[in-house]
Amino acid sequence: MPRRPRELGTPQSPADYFGAELRAYREAAGLSRPQFADQLGYTAQWIGQIEQRKSTPSEEFAKDCDTFFTTNGTFHRLWEWIKLVGQFQILPPGFRPFAEAEVEATYIKIFAPLLIPGLFQTGDYARAVLKVGQRPEKFEELFAARMRRQEILAGEDPPWMLVLLCEIAVRRVVGSGQVMKAQLQRLLDLAGEPHITIQLVPTDAPVYQASGFVILSFDERSDICYMDSAGSYGPLLESTDDVDERVVVFDQVVRSAALTAEDSEQLIRAVMEGM
Repeated sequence: MPRRPRELGTPQSPADYFGAELRAYREAAGLSRPQFADQLGYTAQWIGQIEQRKSTPSEEFAKDCDTFFTTNGTFHRLWEWIKLVGQFQILPPGFRPFAEAEVEATYIKIFAPLLIPGLFQTGDYARAVLKVGQRPEKFEELFAARMRRQEILAGEDPPWMLVLLCEIAVRRVVGSGQVMKAQLQRLLDLAGEPHITIQLVPTDAPVYQASGFVILSFDERSDICYMDSAGSYGPLLESTDDVDERVVVFDQVVRSAALTAEDSEQLIRAVMEGM
């Protein structure tokens, strides 16, 4: 691999690293920026912006670099890294560490007392929830980020998931009756996946945990827990004692009061029929 130029300092972001690698490969090939630009069909000015870490590359440009330098997807992987980090940047600061860890989780436990959790929301349901109190441009960014988070459900090796929903979350109409019916069907479809279990906590169950939370488990690191917080983004718990306390609440308090997966499915269908 070519030696990277050092005058711009150590790369601080994926875009920085892309620019440093691009310049290193170009110079190792003995090409000036205009020469390189002519061969790839881009402007020397734009390539200079990328190398100087003032612009981010496009996916097409990343692929062209891989083809030109025969790098077997290196530049495209860097572009994917840039895209992933960009997704996290638009999330509220308190939520970013959780979102970054979520993609690495092998087992996810969710307790949702009021709303369908973001990973399971349909587009229309998510729009109805996210648009409240948001500027249009911010809303669109948050909506896109939420939809991208759902990509972990369709990956080659999706995490195991156990979701406990309070009954009010499936009875509360969000958006419209049609939006809600589609959302409930989405729940039923997901519950049919072998790696996903959904259980409902009846309204009269003795569960008084007011805030939701998510527990993430990993292969090579300790569990963490993200706590919902009314009106803001809650804390990320990483202390073993704090996380263990949430695990006990999830397993011994909430899940012990929940319906079976089969009975939960029947209740969801009954709610749909009553709309």
